[in-house]
Amino acid sequence: MITVVVADDQTTVREGLTTVLSLLPDIEVVGEARDGAAVIDIVERVHPQVVLMDLRMPGVDGVAATKAITADHPDTAVLVLTTYADDESIAGALRAGARGYLTKDAGRREIAAAVRAVASGHSTFAAEVGNRIVSALSNPALSNPAPPPVSGLSARELDVLTLMAKGLNNSEIAERLFVGVSTVKSHINSIFAKLQVRDRAQAIAHAHGLGIG
Repeated sequence: MITVVVADDQTTVREGLTTVLSLLPDIEVVGEARDGAAVIDIVERVHPQVVLMDLRMPGVDGVAATKAITADHPDTAVLVLTTYADDESIAGALRAGARGYLTKDAGRREIAAAVRAVASGHSTFAAEVGNRIVSALSNPALSNPAPPPVSGLSARELDVLTLMAKGLNNSEIAERLFVGVSTVKSHINSIFAKLQVRDRAQAIAHAHGLGIG
């Protein structure tokens, strides 16, 4: 059984998707969320295999929520389902870690197939989205590669280091990233080890030396 959380700020859309998916024998909807903060909280509690994620939501948007989920819950696949298929939206979702991207004109069979695909570890994209990705990859002028990792830091550890360098304490970092304080402490310990520093002050100095913060 594939467990799914549906995130969309439109009640009609959210409930419609839940109804469609619940009719399938191999899929179980285990939560619904109307914004990014709510879906992050639900994922923390129920650990679904798939999140069906809208991009435009109030407060924490779908891109920020996707980044938080994929960083802290790598076993949960994010499948974007949105009205928007522009280059900026697609690139933002993929950089955040989304494993699939569909537009809301997708039919129920396409959505179901995509849920099954990302749950199995595969990537899946609407035809229009796939064409845009191929076009961007084939044109170096349109490419915008992510910066290289800093001393082996993961994307989430780099987020934590950046906020440390900005002067935020552990509780403030946890609130900003929508994770627990214990998770922040774990990331900080990993940062210390990778940067080979002894304390927070040295880590911040290292960050400033790299132009972070």
